Amino acid sequence: MQTRLTEMLGIQHPIIQGGMQWVGLAELASAVSNAGGLGIITGLTQPTPEDLFKEIARCREMTDKPFGVNLTILPTIKPVPYEEYALAIIDSGIKIVETAGRNPEPFLPGFKAAGITVIHKCTSIRHSLKAEKIGCDMVSVDGFECAGHPGEDDVTNLILLPLAAKRLKIPFIASGGLGDGRGLAAALAMGAEGINMGTRFMVTKEAPIHAKVKQAMVDASELDTSLIFRSLSNTARVFKNSVAQKVVEIESKPGATKFEDIQSLVAGVKGRELLDGGDLDNGIWSAGMIVGLIDDIPSCEELVHRIVADAEQIIGERLRQILPV
Repeated sequence: MQTRLTEMLGIQHPIIQGGMQWVGLAELASAVSNAGGLGIITGLTQPTPEDLFKEIARCREMTDKPFGVNLTILPTIKPVPYEEYALAIIDSGIKIVETAGRNPEPFLPGFKAAGITVIHKCTSIRHSLKAEKIGCDMVSVDGFECAGHPGEDDVTNLILLPLAAKRLKIPFIASGGLGDGRGLAAALAMGAEGINMGTRFMVTKEAPIHAKVKQAMVDASELDTSLIFRSLSNTARVFKNSVAQKVVEIESKPGATKFEDIQSLVAGVKGRELLDGGDLDNGIWSAGMIVGLIDDIPSCEELVHRIVADAEQIIGERLRQILPV
């Protein structure tokens, strides 16, 4: 299954493991890359740029296949030295970067000079066109179904992907609501060059999170996510637990919500403790609506190969049978 994505990145299958805070470590990234996809280390999961440099080196010890690094540029409680993280990526010799959050334009000259392919995550067509204009090589089109930050437009991939196919000149991949062969086949049919999966890769044997968290997502339905931070115009989709429901309750009260009202509930350190320790009501964690389609915990290799095989079967058999002879 060859697409512009596999050709540009030098990978076997058109499947990317997106950046995920606290989850995108060398163990997961290398497993995805060894399976023929593209694994991605999450830059800001590492406490310092020096630690990121070491994590990249650690990943290289686990795979000789291509892998990338995510650099998410978002407002934070504590200032983040983004320029130093970008320099660590460049100095490490990484050739694929996934950017997300704010406009990555300030970092593009350095990345381009180092021969790095830049994939920018976008939640709208207007942002995708902007990414194309400033020189990104590819965009990851994030539908409303996705985990993390889906933007404020609430448009699903069933609309976003055909729009991207009509309006973009650069290649794009589909992100959000994807986790099986049907999703890959559908994304390719709508013009995408491949898919980006986050939540689905969390529920694999190699994902460095507690077994209770993985099982909770296996047991969940498509209704078991919550949208928080809506009142702050910074919407995030997370797994529906008691903490997420409490945040929604606070935001639904009359009057403006202040971040201070919910800060103690959504602290990143609590989310990390939850993923490490398995206390499902200790904090919040990002999860997409795809949890409704997850019913097992395979290895990354099993998952990637199954998705590709199922997509090939759908494209080569079911869809072909629909056409008249």
